[in-house]
Amino acid sequence: MHDVVVVGAGIVGLATARALLEEGRASDIVVIEKEPTVAAHQTGHNSGVIHSGAYYRPGSKKAEMCLRGRQQLMEFCDAESIPYRICGKLIVATNRDELPRLAVIRERAVANGVQGLRDLDAAAIKQTEPLVEGIAGLEVPSAGIVDYKEVCRALAEDIRRRGGRIVTRSKLTGIRGRDRGLTLTTDSGELDTRLLVNCAGLHSDRIARMAGLEPAAQIIPFRGEYFWLRAGACAELHRLVYPVPDPALPFLGVHLTLTLHGRVEAGPNAVYAFAREGYHRSDLEAGDIAETLSFPGFWSMARQHWKTGLFENYRSFDRERFAADVSRLVPSVSAQDLAEPGAGVRAQAVGRDGRLIDDFVIQVGPRSVHVLNAPSPAATSSFAIGSEIARSIPALAG
Repeated sequence: MHDVVVVGAGIVGLATARALLEEGRASDIVVIEKEPTVAAHQTGHNSGVIHSGAYYRPGSKKAEMCLRGRQQLMEFCDAESIPYRICGKLIVATNRDELPRLAVIRERAVANGVQGLRDLDAAAIKQTEPLVEGIAGLEVPSAGIVDYKEVCRALAEDIRRRGGRIVTRSKLTGIRGRDRGLTLTTDSGELDTRLLVNCAGLHSDRIARMAGLEPAAQIIPFRGEYFWLRAGACAELHRLVYPVPDPALPFLGVHLTLTLHGRVEAGPNAVYAFAREGYHRSDLEAGDIAETLSFPGFWSMARQHWKTGLFENYRSFDRERFAADVSRLVPSVSAQDLAEPGAGVRAQAVGRDGRLIDDFVIQVGPRSVHVLNAPSPAATSSFAIGSEIARSIPALAG
């Protein structure tokens, strides 16, 4: 019988498996993943940002784990020779209505211990990033960029070096109790384990129900669409550039992100995806749609945010509108600069009351631990999330 089986080989699942091995909580660990590779979904489709911890409500799991996790992430990257860059970010207000919200972000950043903050007026914004325009801004120098696929590949190798196993093409299809543990049915056979750790992301609520737990929320998939800018557009940009986000929504708005490979990404938006793995508009899964439509929280959410939803869908089909929102921050960007598109899918937990759950949610069940909401900054926070899970369970080694 295995000590622990971790479901999901995204960055949270891999960081959790590594933490269990590193901290001596378990010695026989298997990570199962239904895809052929690690980091196949949310981790492999995100923007690669190392978040600073500026946005999050003080005292929340996001605030605490982001700062701790980013330090652990960078230490791991240093040890494994994984390149990253601390380039900093600008959060830019483009009208007076955004100034109070920018002030709240600054207050949160200070309360969370984010270092090196700098308030900018319009002239200082222009001096710091000549392409960017706004009436006020906040410079956050501790934000950075990394390739999370590379981090996951290194995590997988580290897990193997420590004696753990990673089994790909192994979809979990059933869970049943047994004496002092669980029997897991997968595409690659049965596994007996003393503990299940559910890090299944887009399918985490389903795995929780399979394990006999009634999750506190349901996953509603949102597709985040973005564009790579054409070569040369925004080449003079040195920092990440973000708008002031809407505090009613757990999304950061269309922004500009740099990559380690010299490219610039504009986006993402946030539109309902008609499949939990719906990376394209044409992706439809009848079962996923039916599950969403039968969930009362979806309709409550829709009533609360239908205007925002309509606008996001309109912008999804209108490249000129998408470019116009980017040009609010960088006026030189036009629709002709938006080159090849891409997309990721965010696993957003929604309560039965329609509330978009903003913080991390980790729920304990019989012989199981379930990560039921791990949106941004989960990749930055992954090492801290893994350590928290590892320390929350009794030692199983030996």
